[in-house]
Order: sequence, then structure tokens, then C-alpha cells
Amino acid sequence: MAAKQISLPAKLINGGIAGIVGVTCVFPIDLAKTRLQNQQNGSRLYTSMSDCLIKTIRSEGYFGMYRGAAVNLTLVTPEKAIKLAANDFFRHHLSKDGKLTLVKEMLAGCGAGTCQVIVTTPMEMLKIQLQDAGRLAAQRKLMPETVAAGTVETKSPTAMQITRQLLREKGIAGLYKGLGATLLRDVPFSIIYFPLFANLSNLGKKSTEGPAPFYVSFISGCIAGSTAAVAVNPVDVIKTRLQSLNRASTEDTYSGVTDCVRKIMRNEGPSAFLKGAYCRALVIAPLFGIAQRIHFLSAVQ
Repeated sequence: MAAKQISLPAKLINGGIAGIVGVTCVFPIDLAKTRLQNQQNGSRLYTSMSDCLIKTIRSEGYFGMYRGAAVNLTLVTPEKAIKLAANDFFRHHLSKDGKLTLVKEMLAGCGAGTCQVIVTTPMEMLKIQLQDAGRLAAQRKLMPETVAAGTVETKSPTAMQITRQLLREKGIAGLYKGLGATLLRDVPFSIIYFPLFANLSNLGKKSTEGPAPFYVSFISGCIAGSTAAVAVNPVDVIKTRLQSLNRASTEDTYSGVTDCVRKIMRNEGPSAFLKGAYCRALVIAPLFGIAQRIHFLSAVQ
């Protein structure tokens, strides 16, 4: 089995298809992760991932689990395409005789993570508002004491309405709220993920030529993805909190990363930084397992 060079357009298309397939499979778990991370002491509506999904189906119907999916499905194509293609680009230019040291593998991952936030930040900004809208609506009904007096229940906004509002009030910077936290999450994630995936895949190769077998690429993507996801989960909690525009009256607001860390530590304790960690691992593991497998399919001839 011989390897062949994959063109940049092919890498972008493969990355896009991988992202769409992966997101479609795991989006309900991602919704549960966002809602679990956003709820604070005094306004805890959900006790676990399964409790969140059950309550979501009861109050919003089956498709309530896919709130914000359209945004992800639209933007995940360029996001995953940029991430995978950028990693390949940096690995190619940093390699010497086709070999990379661990440090250079980490540098390639760092470059990929930095490039992807161009798309990731606005995608996550819109997705979080749509995903969390159901939690806030449920709080109004089930926990009215957490809602400020006189608050009028409004219809959940669409992604386009949120985009227009942010652009009108804050310009393009509105869509990039939480950029610093996104970088703090995605750069370390890629530094951990890509070298770990590459080395796990190499362990399972039957020969030095060509890509790893299907099951090796999938399992390697799952292990590397879940490991990196749990490692950066504290920053993901911070990013989710910073990017949430609407809150219950009893919930804290944050002015930046440092303020968010301080208030979470003071009011909720260090365990709050692990909220949604298992959900995130369940999301990222199959997402990147699928992504890497589809990305490498065209490497086989």
C-alpha cells in the first residue's frame, strides 16, 4: 500500500466532511456540556448529562437537543478543514527527511490551533447562545426565583438575529468575544492532540509506508481527542462562561479570564472547572476519531 500526496483542496474537503459527520453524531452531548458548564450554584437545573438530555427532550422536544446545530454544521467545515490542513502544512515544513521531533510536532499543533480560532470563536459564540437559551427558558418556568422581577420571556433568537445584534452593538469584535480564552483552549488542545495522535497511529502501522489501518486511526483519534479534551476542560468552562451573553439574575457575570477564574474559585470551588469534562470527552473522542479517519481515507490508493 503506497502513500500519495493529498492536495490542499482535498484536505479542506475531507476535513469539512469529517466535521459534519462528527458534529451530527455527537451534538446533543455537546449541548449538555454547554448547559452543565453554564449553570452556577443557586441555579442548578441539571444534575448530569443524562438528566440534561431527558429534561431537554421533555421541554423542547427531540430537536431541542440540536439547538445551534445549524451554526456548527455551517462553520465546522472551514473550522475542521483549517485545523487539519494547517497541522499538515506545519508538519510538512517543520519535518526533516520526513521525520519530526516531539517539539516540532507540538509546534505544528500550536500553529494549527492558532489558525482555527479565526472560525472557532464566532462559531462557538453563536452556538453557545442558542444552546443555552433552552436552559434559561427552563429556569424561568421551573426556578422562577432565579429570574429578575419583571423579566419578560422572549422568543429564542436565531443565529442571524444574534449576529446582527452583535455587529450592530460591538462590531466584528462582538463575534470574537472570548478570543483569548479560545486561544488558551485550542492551542494547548492541538499541542497535546496532534503529537499524541501521530505517535499512537505510528504504533499501529503495519508498515512504514501509507496510513495506519482504519481501526488504528479511529482509536488513536478517540484516545488523543478525549485526553486533550479533559486536559483543557478548565479553560473550556471559562470560555463558555465568558461567551454567554444572557444569565439568570442569581448568576455571576465576568469581565475577563482572570475575573472568571477568581469568581469560580470563590463561589463554586475548583471542581467547577471540571464541569462537563466527561461530556466533552464523549464529544471530542468520536468527533476526532471520525475526523481523522475521513481525513486519511484519501491517503490510500
